[in-house]
Amino acid sequence: MESSGELVALPVLVESNYRACTIPYRFPSDNPKKPTPTELSWINLFAKSIPSFRKRAEADDTVPDAPARAEKFAQRYAEILDDLKKDPESHGGPPDCILLCQLREQILRELGFKDIFKKVKEEENAKAISLFEGVVHHNDAIQDEAARIENLIRGIFAGNIFDLGSAELAELFAKDGMSFQASCQNLLPRPWVIDDLDKFVLKWGRHSWRKVIIFVDNSGADVILGILPFARELLRLGAQVVLAANDLPSINDVTYVELIEIIAKLMDENGKLLGVDASNLLITNSGNDLPVIDLSRVSQELAYLASDADLVVMEGMGRGIETNLYAQFKCDSLNVAMVKHPEVAQFLGGRLYDCVIKYNEFSK
Repeated sequence: MESSGELVALPVLVESNYRACTIPYRFPSDNPKKPTPTELSWINLFAKSIPSFRKRAEADDTVPDAPARAEKFAQRYAEILDDLKKDPESHGGPPDCILLCQLREQILRELGFKDIFKKVKEEENAKAISLFEGVVHHNDAIQDEAARIENLIRGIFAGNIFDLGSAELAELFAKDGMSFQASCQNLLPRPWVIDDLDKFVLKWGRHSWRKVIIFVDNSGADVILGILPFARELLRLGAQVVLAANDLPSINDVTYVELIEIIAKLMDENGKLLGVDASNLLITNSGNDLPVIDLSRVSQELAYLASDADLVVMEGMGRGIETNLYAQFKCDSLNVAMVKHPEVAQFLGGRLYDCVIKYNEFSK
């Protein structure tokens, strides 16, 4: 579904006291002209990602003079981050994770860079599509439903590692790529930093959700080997599943146009996803153009589809932890993501590459 018109609040969001950003960078008592230690650490985190973004931009052959423009991006973004360190109220501040992402995207787009991760997304999607059948068959072979659901959730965590917004992971990825199966096996042991897995599996056993909205995150293994097997299992139970993906490219996040193409490649001529009827699977444009999301600003199409949802899934660190970890909904909700920034691990009191599965059951 195409997005058009102004952005509106997600109808199942409890809007009173809603604040998109999870981690408070500052408090009302802080000096407005002086950056807080939290602001400084996050500004430095974004500064650390500049070299990998510049490298991607330099290699963008759709943009004339890409290397010179990439250098301009690096300089301009670094200058803005320095300005924010001197005066947190500059450039629309005080900064939070949404503003820091917006400023980066804005500079890239102004310099003509529309999708600097396009090539790596295409490569990773092709790789993940070739592995999809094996991952699904492995899940289907698990007879015990509770064990199967746990395996699907572990698959979401493993897929979520493919995140080129994290400087460390971008470096690791450039060096030797990532294996989905190895990632599944190498997850940190439970209990995770937020671990509602048992609670979620118990509720799943009641098969009570009729309509599920899933906010998807990255391309490649994340959406194809993590989210789609999970969505397929929900379809098998008879639920309608709506995958909400970004309107515009941002980092290696999947866009809704790309997701439509991916699913077309995975479905057979009878509209089935490896034997499961996918006529109840919808893909919509979330109206978003960042790797984080403010749920008070989504597309009207998504708002219409979500009005009768009974489960909302926020997947990935940007949408599920850095924003919306404490969002409240008028239906069940699930946040599922891997912790990929030391600053997030510190805030949660967990470890780097720890897992978060936060399940809230709605009670009227």
